[in-house]
Amino acid sequence: MTTTQKELVKSTVPILREHGVVLTTHFYQRMFEHNPELKHIFNQGNQQNSRQQTALAMAVLAYAEHIEDPSVLFPVVDSIAHKHTSLAIRAEHYVIVGKHLIASIREVLGELATDELLEAWAVAYQELADLMSGHEQNIYNKKVSEQGGWTGWRPFVVKDKVVESSEITSFYLYPADEGPIADFKPGQFLSLRLFLPELNLLQPRQYSISCAPNGEYYRISVKREAGSTHPDGLISNRLHQVIQPGAIVDISSPSGVFVLQENLHKTKVFISGGVGQTPLMAMMETILKQNETASIKWIHGCRDSEVHAFKQRVGELTQTHANLKQHIFYDVVDKGEDAYKGWVELAQIEEDILSQQAEYYICGPSGFIEKHYQYLINQKIDKTAIFFEEFGPASLAI
Repeated sequence: MTTTQKELVKSTVPILREHGVVLTTHFYQRMFEHNPELKHIFNQGNQQNSRQQTALAMAVLAYAEHIEDPSVLFPVVDSIAHKHTSLAIRAEHYVIVGKHLIASIREVLGELATDELLEAWAVAYQELADLMSGHEQNIYNKKVSEQGGWTGWRPFVVKDKVVESSEITSFYLYPADEGPIADFKPGQFLSLRLFLPELNLLQPRQYSISCAPNGEYYRISVKREAGSTHPDGLISNRLHQVIQPGAIVDISSPSGVFVLQENLHKTKVFISGGVGQTPLMAMMETILKQNETASIKWIHGCRDSEVHAFKQRVGELTQTHANLKQHIFYDVVDKGEDAYKGWVELAQIEEDILSQQAEYYICGPSGFIEKHYQYLINQKIDKTAIFFEEFGPASLAI
């Protein structure tokens, strides 16, 4: 890009800050109108709740703000690339997206969208597309080079369903072709794809792998969105109510950058809200397999014991591993239950969990993550020791 073109892109930053979601909403409407086949790739629930539009607006804004040195955005690029490869997005999709993005800038900005500005954004987008598709191709290449690895969608058999709580059920997934499966890093997720008759679409969703690597199967643990007719809940309800052992589902290979670090000597502090404990279960089980004396603090919050998944499993592990300690928070605590009342408050247990020699893993809703991330930062915990994952399109800027 020329210096002039970079300045033109940066000149749109104020507009993107104020009207970015208007632009991205118009973009998605335009793209789906002209290329309806892409509805099979994009989560229509996130379209209806505007999370995808907001996430894209934030990404476009960040790119414009850092157009002088986009390399600073690599952690974000890496995370998005993992999500894209889990959805089988390929280089040719960037051509379609670029066409509709530039057209949307022209249509939304009107007279402000000069030929020079559109050309600058076209060049900027192409550089970003080349960066993203190149990185994604490297991820695809790595996937197929691994034992049992694959790209795209692969059929898996649901061998078993296990009810973990009143809301969460685990699904044990084995490859239908009976071949080997790819290993994964604890914390990674799978994309699962089902056909939804209600929408007449194939729809993908991401679910964290909730067990340690074992070479035979993957386990996902899914929260049912009770009574939901919104696209967000259609997949979870179909899994809970329709999909039974023996059913075939499409799965993409493990992806994701929220993974267990390999510093086994450091205390691991796992902080979860609701179904956010699923990737942390895989991390904890893996650590205890590798080092039975590892120091682990398990902190979990949910409404009550009825919705508390893996309660028995974690309880058993605390009985057999002296260095594993749990702190449970319930909104409603029944008589005799060993739990704190209310939402997770790290200040209540800070003497047990705060250490400069610990790593912190947070998973849950965005507000949950922001609250506990900020608390740890305020307690002088180095941000490089704090890892987090927000389910769904990223909306956090911490």
